[in-house]
Amino acid sequence: MYFAAAALLILSGILYAAGHRELGAYSADVCRYGGMFCESPYLLLVASGLAAVWGKFVSIR
Repeated sequence: MYFAAAALLILSGILYAAGHRELGAYSADVCRYGGMFCESPYLLLVASGLAAVWGKFVSIR
């Protein structure tokens, strides 16, 4: 679950950068495929946090 949380965190950062046109020519391509998340990458950030919390919850011994 931590892998999923890390992947969502990285994806959130990429989409945030693409939303602010910081990826140059790749920004349009990234936003075309992830349009909703490009406008609000915070949804993926919240999902990443929830995945990390869930991973911590299920790994308690």
